[in-house]
Amino acid sequence: MPPSAAIVITDATEAQDAYAYVELDDVALRGSAMLAEECALAIAYNGISYAVMMVSPSAVEDFVIGFSLSSAVVDSIEEIYDVRVTRNGDALNAEVQISNRAFWALKQQRRQLAGTSGCGLCGVAALEQALPQLTALPPSPLPPAAHLRELRARIASVQSLARHSGALHAALFVDQDGEIGLCREDIGRHNALDKLIGALSQQGRSARQGFVVITSRCSLELIHKAVRGEFATLVSLSAPTNLSVRWAREHRLNLIHLPHHSAPRVYSPAADAE
Repeated sequence: MPPSAAIVITDATEAQDAYAYVELDDVALRGSAMLAEECALAIAYNGISYAVMMVSPSAVEDFVIGFSLSSAVVDSIEEIYDVRVTRNGDALNAEVQISNRAFWALKQQRRQLAGTSGCGLCGVAALEQALPQLTALPPSPLPPAAHLRELRARIASVQSLARHSGALHAALFVDQDGEIGLCREDIGRHNALDKLIGALSQQGRSARQGFVVITSRCSLELIHKAVRGEFATLVSLSAPTNLSVRWAREHRLNLIHLPHHSAPRVYSPAADAE
């Protein structure tokens, strides 16, 4: 960047707390774990909103500069004059000043970025869409611990597409009897969950009469989909992010992490809410 350029980070980081959980088994041991941070980042160039995506709030300025280059918003770092990142709760705002040439080209293209990232939210033009107002679910009991036993092995047995090709996420519906009733696969984890929601709707099945399992990491946009899909419980094979736990608790979505070699961990409802 030119010598006059500046990168200013205002309150972009904060201390991270451990999140309490209770194991879903007969012993019901309590514990706590550090979870990956997640927040919404809105990027604007010369005052025009360009994209919102979910990110880890570290090295944000590096990301903004790299994103600007890899997305061809600018041709070189010399066209980036200033990057100012501020934080407000779970949202980051990056105001980027770029050259007149780059800005003119940006206005001409105004391309949409949906589908170009695993974040699932690229192309969203407002933080209100990344952090929407959702209606809280009615409280629901947790599924029996027995329904989660050997679940990883059972999932592998029904992922027919992944057995042949790999590289596929799955979203599955486990019914009231603990049986896997539906499995939908896709290269996109959000797509897999959308397929499952659509299949349940077309079959006239209640999403609350069982629980949903995702084979991918659990980040905020999957919480959005689960709440909107009116699931009572979301089980993730990978640990959730801190923001996912907070939103699940706020919206009364039961959230369970199923580790490889230990008992299921209930992050929502909070252990102290019992």
